[in-house]
Amino acid sequence: MITLLSGGTGTPKLIEGLRHVVKDEELTVIVNTADDVWWNGLYISPDVDTVLYLFANILDTDKYWGIRGDTFHALNQLSKYGAEWTWFSVGDRDLATHIIRTYLLKKGYKLHEVVKYLSEKMHVKATILPMSNDRVETMVKTNKGSMNIQEYLVRFKAEPEVYEIKFPGLEKAKPAPGVIEAIERADMLIIGPSNPVNSIGPIISLKRVKEKLTRLKAPIIAVSPIISGKPVSGPADKFMRALGYEPSPIGIVEIYKEFLDGIVIDVVDRSLAKVIMDKYRVKVKVANTIMVTLKDKVKLAEEVLDFAKRMKQ
Repeated sequence: MITLLSGGTGTPKLIEGLRHVVKDEELTVIVNTADDVWWNGLYISPDVDTVLYLFANILDTDKYWGIRGDTFHALNQLSKYGAEWTWFSVGDRDLATHIIRTYLLKKGYKLHEVVKYLSEKMHVKATILPMSNDRVETMVKTNKGSMNIQEYLVRFKAEPEVYEIKFPGLEKAKPAPGVIEAIERADMLIIGPSNPVNSIGPIISLKRVKEKLTRLKAPIIAVSPIISGKPVSGPADKFMRALGYEPSPIGIVEIYKEFLDGIVIDVVDRSLAKVIMDKYRVKVKVANTIMVTLKDKVKLAEEVLDFAKRMKQ
């Protein structure tokens, strides 16, 4: 079994490549929920939905969020009514997901049960696990004030300066059922090229998760989301600097160094390979990590799998 830690849009691109190399049934994805948000009375779980839609073959892969070909009539009408947060784009078919999720949560379902329910209804064969059933929020302190992660990313387009990132609720949050088992049973664990602070950070900070990662015998491989000092997308560089990390593959290793066995870095950063191997004793694979075409995604997936398999030998 291949277990992945996922959030944002970077890791889903790698997962898309993996689906052309291994069967969906062999993949278990532990997904960040610290970016979840209440929106006009509905509970939105954007990172989970991106993975669900990907495996259901309905994801809008031009944006890596939402449903392909969706319309926005409800959002436009809500805007006319003066509803809050209409800057947060929710399509009509996407809206149905949020409605049924909120309905089930209010009926007493736990989040992991809702995700399982949606997986079954969407005929998803992979195992998708929310990181926790407990409410965790990501708050970003900026030069425009403190705000929710979705406000920062969507409303303000990740433009404000970042001073601090906090995760209310994370200290008491527990892993959702299945998360610890997915780590323990993994033949390899892949940390995808997602923001290490707000997408992966909350997952590895959950109770018992880091402990299990440090003791895992299977190889743990990360794919760097930073190329030549800049993220492929999103504000990973701003977030890393706010926490005192260098926005580079070295900074990625620093964040994951307690349990990391290997890292895949882009060809333009190959000069950092020796430093990473000598200083951190982490193995390095140099590859083209920019995923634009399906061919790019499949090629990188193959290289990540080969790297992990060679580390098991």
